[in-house]
Amino acid sequence: MNLRIKLAAAGASMLALAGCVTPFANDQGLYASPIGSAPVTANPTPYSTALVCMANYARSTGKPAPRIAVGRVLDYTGKEDVEGGRKVTQGASLMAMSAFSKAGAKLVERFDTSVSELELKYANNKLIGSDSAAVAHDSPEFRQIMAGEIPGSDYYFVGGITELNSNIRSLGADAFVGDLDAADMKGHAGFKLFVINVGVDLRLVNTKTLVVEDVISYQKQIIGREISAGIFDFANGNVFDIGVGERAMEPIQLAVRSTIERAVLEMTANLYGVANSDPCAALAEDASSMKAAQSVTGSAIAQPDGTFPADAGKRADPNRWNANRDEGVKATLRGRKS
Repeated sequence: MNLRIKLAAAGASMLALAGCVTPFANDQGLYASPIGSAPVTANPTPYSTALVCMANYARSTGKPAPRIAVGRVLDYTGKEDVEGGRKVTQGASLMAMSAFSKAGAKLVERFDTSVSELELKYANNKLIGSDSAAVAHDSPEFRQIMAGEIPGSDYYFVGGITELNSNIRSLGADAFVGDLDAADMKGHAGFKLFVINVGVDLRLVNTKTLVVEDVISYQKQIIGREISAGIFDFANGNVFDIGVGERAMEPIQLAVRSTIERAVLEMTANLYGVANSDPCAALAEDASSMKAAQSVTGSAIAQPDGTFPADAGKRADPNRWNANRDEGVKATLRGRKS
């Protein structure tokens, strides 16, 4: 009888799991609904707030924002996983762009100009019409190519990820406890720690003279841990083997972003003439109520009159625009359903 009950319970569990995935599409056209409800959030590092402070300081003191172009910041480690993927991000240049944007620098695009070059080619061949004219076949007007229309950069930022050192140091301990009687309870526990690091070498170059104005080399250590525990026992004719565990590792790519943001912070502080973190303390009260162009997500676009439609800091709110969390969106959805 006990065996039948156990088989029935196992069958019920399997049917419950099968209910999550079916061979027939539901009303939404899906075989299964994806799990997870976490909203999109900002992706700051411990240096992002200081970058925003740097931008607010430059704006409040009237310091001119330098024009920065970001070039190639490549992965020079050559490290790959067994499955064939790169261990280190290939998007370090994009991280640098976000960092300079947070710091209030004016970015000019040099990393991917394919669309602009194609549009320039179309305009040069008189294939793109004028934005302000009503184009007619008998008297067409074309987009004009004006000399000096594209602003140049003052500096460009290049470099690379040069280190990924695995297992700088590791530590582990395992224990097994139990007496000689095979029927008595046994237990085990384990704990492991390991440390790796990433390193970057970055430079800021004067675009006009090609003089290397600033060079920075940083590294950051990354820690990981693994904890496990379990028991094994016989009770009432049944066997119990229970184990729990936890594994966590500091994200490698977030460590790369942190080193880049620290480097950009030091370089922009040099350009703005900031010797230390004192301006952040002085601006802390003002920045809390300032409708700033910068946030930990990057910079916002100004209106033609130079004002900003909203505090850019709101873009870091995880509830903003989320249909399940934002009351404004919920009200709109309720209105559409009614």
